[in-house]
Amino acid sequence: EVQLQASGGGLVQAGGSLRLSCTASGFTFTDYDIGWFRQAPGKEREGVSCISSSGGSTYYLNSVKGRFTISADNAKNTVYLQMNSLSPEDTAVYSCAALPKLQSLAYYCSGYGTIFYWGRGTLVTVSS
Repeated sequence: EVQLQASGGGLVQAGGSLRLSCTASGFTFTDYDIGWFRQAPGKEREGVSCISSSGGSTYYLNSVKGRFTISADNAKNTVYLQMNSLSPEDTAVYSCAALPKLQSLAYYCSGYGTIFYWGRGTLVTVSS
């Protein structure tokens, strides 16, 4: 059974940091790229950051560039999202997903295509 477990969310003040983890099981980790997506109340889901299985390619939403860093530990089947300089606009439920390699990383991370494997989200709340 494919499982993606996101963790690390919580309440943080503006300017603070959090590190999210996405641990995968039930499939060969390197067969998929991994992405972080978020959905704020009343807004559509958006791709935040994605990383290729090799770690050689990454994608970032413009609004998080320079603040968020995605990384992977293939030995642990885990992808991390280090989030610094958080602002209230980053408040959302963050979910990770296994991205097929049929199209480019940016394609899926931009919200196109069909993603079959999603993990349950973790809530990030940034207070002002």
